[in-house]
Amino acid sequence: MPDAPTPAGLLDRLHALLGPRGLLTDPADIAPHLSDWRALYQGRALAVARPADTAEVAAVVRLAQETGTPITVQGGNTSMVGGAVPDESGRHLVLSLARLNRIRDCDPVDMTMTAEAGVVLKTAQNAAQEAGCLFPLSLGAEGTATIGGVLSTNAGGNTTVRYGNARELMLGLEVVLPDGQIWNGLRRLRKDNTGYALRHLFVGAEGTLGIVTAAVLRMFPRPRDTALALCAVADEEAALGLFRRFRDRDDSAVRAFEYMSGSGVDFCVKHIEGIAQPLSDRAAHYVLVDLASPRPDAGLRDMAEAVLAEAMEEGIVLDAVLAESEAQAQKLWRIREEHPEAQKREGASVKNDVSVPVSKVPEMIRRCSAALVELIPGSRPVPFGHIGDGNIHMNLEQPPGMDPAVFLARSHDIMDCVNAIVRDLDGSFSAEHGIGRLKTDMMEEWRGGAELDAMKRIKAALDPAGLMNPGKVLP
Repeated sequence: MPDAPTPAGLLDRLHALLGPRGLLTDPADIAPHLSDWRALYQGRALAVARPADTAEVAAVVRLAQETGTPITVQGGNTSMVGGAVPDESGRHLVLSLARLNRIRDCDPVDMTMTAEAGVVLKTAQNAAQEAGCLFPLSLGAEGTATIGGVLSTNAGGNTTVRYGNARELMLGLEVVLPDGQIWNGLRRLRKDNTGYALRHLFVGAEGTLGIVTAAVLRMFPRPRDTALALCAVADEEAALGLFRRFRDRDDSAVRAFEYMSGSGVDFCVKHIEGIAQPLSDRAAHYVLVDLASPRPDAGLRDMAEAVLAEAMEEGIVLDAVLAESEAQAQKLWRIREEHPEAQKREGASVKNDVSVPVSKVPEMIRRCSAALVELIPGSRPVPFGHIGDGNIHMNLEQPPGMDPAVFLARSHDIMDCVNAIVRDLDGSFSAEHGIGRLKTDMMEEWRGGAELDAMKRIKAALDPAGLMNPGKVLP
């Protein structure tokens, strides 16, 4: 039972407003909404509200304001930092946007799509493809993550190096404000210089300033020529050097450029069915090069072969395989995408989502790896991620045989170890996963002073009662 009583009549009013499909009160039905997929947090809630449209979202928010009920906003619940999980008090109402799952418009002339917050990312990708276009945001959880969630966290993913983060893929928003007003900013305009760009205020705010209910998204010409290579490289500097070679040859063709350590690939081979050693010999460092162009005659395979041949002659690339089909390309991509699951099956791991200037990535990987092994002897660094945009997941796997609970008890020591080096390299402690509940205690040190004060003033102005996703983002 909740620690505080449910506001009088709240559940009855919610039931009358939303109907039997729109309100979950049975503990078994609520349970999946109370924990994150990493099992870092286990919350409690009064109920789960499932409004069917924006008007119902606004009505729920007004009712929450009237009764002083905190709201935890939830999309696909794929947050890596506990941003969509209620606290343990039992006072929160979880507001799920799963039923707002309509694509309202898809215009291949404007190259825009208007999608509701509950549309699954993969569904948006498929809708763009059916329209002869591309919606390029791509990440491991795209079969579960929703449009509202990826915008609220300003998700990055694999194609940031070419297309930018979620923020760069959004032209307009529809938002329910904390007082229950609906702001319709669903503008499809590339140019709209009319005062404050309010839409950017809600991207990355993780539901603390309002609830994104729909968005106008940018689409792009679909690729007509592609090439993909998995390469073993000499070291971290070689990985960055190869990226520079491809970028210098044709910057617009580089869709993704991903780094993987030998240990991370080893875990995938060991634990994930269907993944085999991709090259003849194991390597300590790998990169995945994904090229794409809307021009059918771009000659990307020839370009890739030429760049790789030059890099092999100079010892930058040790071995490589070019995908011969779309099926083989998907198999190679799967090695990268299964890293989180493989680490989970190997044992306990602590995840660090950090970014540094691209030129500093090799130094960051080397320094962090050495410092982490010194901090916890026998631990296994598993760095991987988006070397092309400076975002590396500097993860650490427990030593073999160590009690997982003992290892996880050192989580903040591990994060502090990584963050000290990242800060020295002018980086950020959160690159694409957001702050959520996990990293609020870091905000004062990293963003204190005028920056954090401005954030708090914005929060107080829009949500003076502090009911929108409380306990997230701000310390």
